[in-house]
Amino acid sequence: MAKKSKKDKEAKKARSEQKNKKNLEKAESKDKKRSKKLNSEDDDDLDIDEVLAAYRKEQEEFQEIVVSSVVRPSQRVNSSMISNPTHGKRELILFGGEHTNPSTSSTTFYNELFTYSLDSAQWRKIGSKNAPMPRSSAAAAAHPSGVALFHGGEFSSPKQNTFYHYSDTWLLDCDTKEWTKIEQKNGPSARSGHRMTVWKNYFILHGGFRDLGTSTSYLKDCWLFDITTYKWKQIEFPPSHSIPEARSGHSVIPTQDGAVLWGGYCKVKAGRGLQKGKILSDCWYLVMKSDISAVRWERRKKQGFQPSPRVGCSMVHHKGRGILFGGVYDYEETEEGLNSEFFNDLFSYQVESNRWYALKMRPQKKRVTAAPKSSRNKDEELENILNDILKKANLADNDDGADPYDDEIEKELRRMDEQEEAESKSKEYTILTQLPHPRFNATTAVVDDLLFIFGGTWEYGEKDYGIDSFYSIDLNKLDGVRLFWEDLEAVEKATMEDEDGEDNEDEEDGDDDEDDDDEEDSGDRKLVAEEEDEEDEGEEDDEGDEPGIPDLRPWLPHPKAFESLREFYIRTGAEFLQWAISNKRDAKGKHLKRHSFELCQDRWWERREQVRIEEDKLEALGGVENVIERDPALTSKRR
Repeated sequence: MAKKSKKDKEAKKARSEQKNKKNLEKAESKDKKRSKKLNSEDDDDLDIDEVLAAYRKEQEEFQEIVVSSVVRPSQRVNSSMISNPTHGKRELILFGGEHTNPSTSSTTFYNELFTYSLDSAQWRKIGSKNAPMPRSSAAAAAHPSGVALFHGGEFSSPKQNTFYHYSDTWLLDCDTKEWTKIEQKNGPSARSGHRMTVWKNYFILHGGFRDLGTSTSYLKDCWLFDITTYKWKQIEFPPSHSIPEARSGHSVIPTQDGAVLWGGYCKVKAGRGLQKGKILSDCWYLVMKSDISAVRWERRKKQGFQPSPRVGCSMVHHKGRGILFGGVYDYEETEEGLNSEFFNDLFSYQVESNRWYALKMRPQKKRVTAAPKSSRNKDEELENILNDILKKANLADNDDGADPYDDEIEKELRRMDEQEEAESKSKEYTILTQLPHPRFNATTAVVDDLLFIFGGTWEYGEKDYGIDSFYSIDLNKLDGVRLFWEDLEAVEKATMEDEDGEDNEDEEDGDDDEDDDDEEDSGDRKLVAEEEDEEDEGEEDDEGDEPGIPDLRPWLPHPKAFESLREFYIRTGAEFLQWAISNKRDAKGKHLKRHSFELCQDRWWERREQVRIEEDKLEALGGVENVIERDPALTSKRR
């Protein structure tokens, strides 16, 4: 290769100098424009401290959190609601949603964040310029570390002519209420109707749908978000491995070993470019492993009683079980529309036994205050017994003084004893003896042992009716529905109009029914799916409603009818401590006592449905007149 001449080198040097000069001029031009924004005067020499101060102020305004008290959130549906995972924080967190004005048919989407404190019965609105964009149907879950994750959702123009799905991910600090956007290009795709839950240091995301305009695409992918790295990772399953089919609007609840998925909705081909809705009622167990490549799906067989098929009834987790409310079933779908049945029933799904049970409201009992002295003596007797067991096993703690673990146990017991009384002091509410009006897509969450139900949708014909309402149900007592607010005016009006219309049709039609049978199909063709529902061959038992609930751990003590958690713990605490000692070889002292109480508490909730059956039988026989409860004003701490 020939050497470059001196002339070529000089030309290259000149071009380089010219390029540097242009870049320098561009930089100076940008600085001047920035200076004009920060200072109204055309000053060529800005003080660097002033520039930094202006930047700092702009960032503070962007991240500033504005909190204001409100009576309640404005009416909305398809919002996301979780319980605050911060330890000891009895609070609901509500984000986003949408509302369609019935008079203008214009839809508004929200990005407001609301909190509801159970202790003060106060709603607060929290605003921030750093919040996610307005949306509805976003997936959300809370992690015990104190953060919540929000992903995706949907947005549309006011008249819903254009539609948009989000693919962004946001972390919310549940203590400070600060938002942080997660920047990752290869995360889950844009979607709505997907579900999230948690397992150890992971958020688990599954499914969802994406509206493509001419058709709807349903998803079956599964993703993990690691809170230690702030990264998404898709779970890859072997080609031969059986996985749940694509769906949205399903339920995903956490378990000790992974997550349980139930139900959902998708669309399948129905000929001539049409799609027919398909409601799913299958159940799957996602068995998690520390090695992500070893994660697998296991299909669960149907056993005993099952809820009728439905969609729009996502479960929430409570004490080793799922709690499901409401839903809708489309029992006839034609090219012209749907005929649907709406539900307001309540079910529990026991994860360990893989069985469903119907939960029904029970009449409120007359309460009699019991003398607290004997109970306090029993508490002290149990404490002495537990300490003696630990000493004999050489597992007692060496340090003296108050035991914080004992205080935690006492706090949990007192919480259950005083929950209803403490809330009733703050405000009086109407108690409904029946479950709320039928609906689907109600937003639900559990705080302590209270199930909260916010909003939901009811349909008539082609019109949707958002129900502006808020309720709570004590899952321990099931003695009524606490009504915070409820607006059923539009729903009742539509129902009355429907009844009047049916009466008029009956009078006018007369004997026309026979003629109608002979008429040819006028075009309202019933849609038949090209893909028939998969039948669970040999998977369903014909057991129906069982008189008793199988006990998977019969060797453990069983709660008695009308026995509170405190009474059960006093009676069986020593047995559970012996059980904890045999299972926790490396623990001692206060840790063993805490573990024994957790075992007792899990067992009490595990057998709750069976105990309710026994209580109902006793009441039917007329053997029970009163439920004994302690007066919290007369109790005091044991230590």
